[in-house]
Parts: sequence; structure tokens; C-alpha cells
Amino acid sequence: MITELRTFITVCRHGTFAAAGERIGLTQSAVSSQIKRLEESLGFALFDRTGRSATLNAAGQTTLGRAEEICALYAKLGELPEDATHSGLLRIGAIASTQSTLVARALEALRKGFPLLRVHVSPGVSMRLMDDLDAGQIDAAVIIRPPFGILPDLTWQTLVHEPYVLIAPADAPGKDWRALLQAQPFLRYDRASFGGRMVERFLRREGLAVTDAIEVDEIPALIHMASRGLGVALVPLVEAHLPLPPGVRMLSLGKSTFHREVGLLQRKPRASPPVVAQFAQCLREAVKTERRKNRPAPPR
Repeated sequence: MITELRTFITVCRHGTFAAAGERIGLTQSAVSSQIKRLEESLGFALFDRTGRSATLNAAGQTTLGRAEEICALYAKLGELPEDATHSGLLRIGAIASTQSTLVARALEALRKGFPLLRVHVSPGVSMRLMDDLDAGQIDAAVIIRPPFGILPDLTWQTLVHEPYVLIAPADAPGKDWRALLQAQPFLRYDRASFGGRMVERFLRREGLAVTDAIEVDEIPALIHMASRGLGVALVPLVEAHLPLPPGVRMLSLGKSTFHREVGLLQRKPRASPPVVAQFAQCLREAVKTERRKNRPAPPR
């Protein structure tokens, strides 16, 4: 029944069954079925239905507060007690590009300090991981900063800024990134993702018209498609994807460069497992260590 309660909360937050479905990856009919099961279990209606619309009724408003309390308590079942941070389970969500680099280095340090701690890393796109955190399914998420702000019960910690660059086939003529963008087929970073939205805003801001060819949410796929001569792509310069494969070249956007901000999203300390603070510290140290390692040596 926890699943149905979470779906009910999402419907209340986003206004419609269709909007809730988009947030949690379900069809409108699947959301409707879950709400119907919940109502049948409770023995009363939560919404007043008129035609295709549904409005939260008085019973639903009362149930919403209780559902939020139940889901919050359920989320705490897997949290570590204040005096037992050396064991238990830490549930992390992380976008793919950070798992083998930043997150791996942070977990290496964390496990040294807490060898009995079990860690579960959930992959996903930023939007989905943010929803999982909001629903209490994970304890923290390493994601791209949401373009629409942070929910009031969550906190954000910036870790790295990754510059966007143009990736082009090695044999594509010219060194003018603007000309290449407008002349070559465009491999688009999925507009449903946070990173893809940044690309779309950049193109509009710069007044650039592109010829869309392929749209995908995987940065490595965009890079490898470019290496096969399928077009050009605007992607963030990410540690996990270096060195670039043969067959592509990278062009800086110069003064027009924009950045992807990657960081840690978590619930506020009073509602967050104590070990999340330790993980956050390990992430900060991992970033500092990598910066020191890549810092140019002083001239002799």
C-alpha cells in the first residue's frame, strides 16, 4: 500500500493523474488504478470526479497529511540510528556519469571509515532520482541541479561545474563551432533531461537553428554517434567520458560556454540519516583531491 500512498501524494502535489504519471513514470490509467485500489482499501473516495477531472475532497485532504506521515516513517525504517552509523544501509541515487568517478572515490573513503556500512547505488536520470528522494526511496542523490529550484524540505550542495563543448566528427570541415552546428545534422541531448533543457535554452539564447537528426539521453551514445559521422552534439565535458574515442574532435564554445552543475541533493539534516553527512564530506574531499591532481605544475 506504500506505493499507492506515494502515488496519491504525487497526484496531490502535481494536480492531475496525468501529471503525476509523468513524474513517476506511469501511464494515467495506471495512476488511476492505484488511486482506485487505495480508495477501495480505505473504504471512501479521496477525489470528487466530474467528467475527466478529479478534485481532492475533504476526506482526501485529511488523508494526504496522514499519508505523508506514513511514507516519511516508512522511509526511516532503513535509516541508521544516531549511535549506529558504522552499520546499516545507505541508499544513494547517482546519474551515470558520476558513478565510476566522483561517487566511486567518495565511497572508497566512506567505506574505509565505515567498513560495515552497506551501500545501494540506484542509477537514473536527475528528474527521476529527485522524485525518488522526495518519496523517501533513497537517502541522497548526485544529480544535475534542477532548473526549476529546490523543494523546501531538500538541500543542495554544489560539487562540480562541467563545461559544455561541441563534439564533431574528426573529418567535419571547419573550426567554427557555430557554423558546424548549423551545417551538420544535430545529435540532441534529450530535452526531457535537465542537461538537454540546458542545451535547448542555449540554442535559443544564441539564436541558432539546427537540423535535428537523433535525440538520446546518453552522453556516451552522442559522442560515439559523432565518431561515426552521424552529426555534431553539445555535451558536457565529463571525466567519465574521457579520453574521447577516435574519430571525434572537441571544440570549445569560447565566451559562449555554459556549464552543467552537478551536486548532492538530500533532505534537510533533521530528516536525513547521519551517514549522509559523512557521504557528503567524502564527496567534497573527492572533488578537492581531483582538482589538486589536475592542477598544472608551477613553472620551474
